[in-house]
Amino acid sequence: MRKRNESVTVEHERAAAAPAPLDKGCSLRHSLRLPAAAADTGMKRPLGRRYGLWFRLRKLIIWLLGVYIAIPFLVKLCPAIQAKLVFLNFVRVPYFIDLKRPQDQGLNHTCNYYLQPEEDVTIGVWHTVPAALWKNARGKDQLWFEDALGSSHPVILYLHGNAGTRGGDHRVELYKVLSSLGYHVVTFDYRGWGDSIGSPSERGMTYDALHVFDWIKARSGDNPVYIWGHSLGTGVATNLVRRLCERETPPDALILESPFTNIREEARSHPFSIYRYFPGFDWFFLDPITTSGIKFANDENVKYISCSLLILHAEDDPVVPFHLGKKLYNIAATSRSFRDYKVQFVPFHTDLGYRHKYIYRSPELPRILR
Repeated sequence: MRKRNESVTVEHERAAAAPAPLDKGCSLRHSLRLPAAAADTGMKRPLGRRYGLWFRLRKLIIWLLGVYIAIPFLVKLCPAIQAKLVFLNFVRVPYFIDLKRPQDQGLNHTCNYYLQPEEDVTIGVWHTVPAALWKNARGKDQLWFEDALGSSHPVILYLHGNAGTRGGDHRVELYKVLSSLGYHVVTFDYRGWGDSIGSPSERGMTYDALHVFDWIKARSGDNPVYIWGHSLGTGVATNLVRRLCERETPPDALILESPFTNIREEARSHPFSIYRYFPGFDWFFLDPITTSGIKFANDENVKYISCSLLILHAEDDPVVPFHLGKKLYNIAATSRSFRDYKVQFVPFHTDLGYRHKYIYRSPELPRILR
C-alpha cells in the first residue's frame, strides 16, 4: 500500500511539473494568458495620464484667458488701477535705503530737506552742490546749502520719471555728472513717492514742482535755473514751464530726456502694452487715464512755452519710443512760441546702448549742455 501511494504521489508531482500543452500554432494555451482585467488596466493607465494632463492644461488656458478678458473690464470699472500703473509710485527701487542719508548713495556733497507745498503734503528734497563746493560742503547744515544756491553756479531742477525714488541708481549717477559739470542739482520725490507724504496726481506733481522752483528762485538770485525732466517727468516739466511762461517767469532753459507727446500716445505705444490690439483698447484703457485727470500733454504744452528747449532721446529706448520724442520736437520746432528761442533735438544711436535711462553716460553730454 505504501509503495502504491508513493507512486501515485510521484506521478501527481510529475504531472504538475509538466509544461502546459501547446496548440497547433505552437503557442501556450489560455492557461498562461494574462487575465483580461489586468490587460485593460495596463492600457488605460497611460491613456488616463495623458487625458488628466490635457484636462489640467486646458483648465489653465481657460483660466488665463478669463483673467486676460476680465482685466480690461476691471480697469474700466476702477480707473484708479490705471492711474497706479501710470505713476508706479508704489515701486520703491532701490529698496531698503534711507533717503535721509544721501551720502549712503555716494553723494557726500548732498543735503536732504523736507518742504511743504500744501497742508498735509510734505516732499523730500535732495540738493547736490557743484564739484567746486564739495570740500566746503562736508559737515554743513541745511542753512549753508540753501545759501550756496546764491553762489555763481547755475541750478538744475531735476524731475524724475515714474517708479522708484530720488535715490534711484541712474538718477544718482546723473546728479554726479551734472555736479561735476558745475551745476547745483535740486531734485525731489513727488507727493506719494519715496518718503514724501500725499496722494499722487498730475495736478499735485505739477504743484510740487512749482513750489520747489519758487523755493530755488528765492535763494539763487540771478543765477540761471534750468528744468530737466525725464520720462514721465517730462510731462511734469512741460506743465511747470507752461505755467511759468504764463506768469512771465520762465526758466532759462527746458531739457526733456526721453519725452513723449502725451500720455495716451505713450500708453498706446508702450512695448509692454499687451492689450494694444484688444478691441476697444482706447475705451477700456486710455479713457480711464483721462477720467483720472492724467493727460501730461507735452504736445500741447510746448505751444505755450517760450524758452530754449533741448530734447535728448536714445534710438533704442524700450519704454518711450524714439518716434514720440522726434514727433514732439517737430511740433515744438514749428511752434510760434519758440520763434525767438533755440530748439534742439539730439538723438543717440542704438549702438551706444543708452536705452531709456543711461544718456548720462554719453561723453558728449558736457558739450551738448554747453
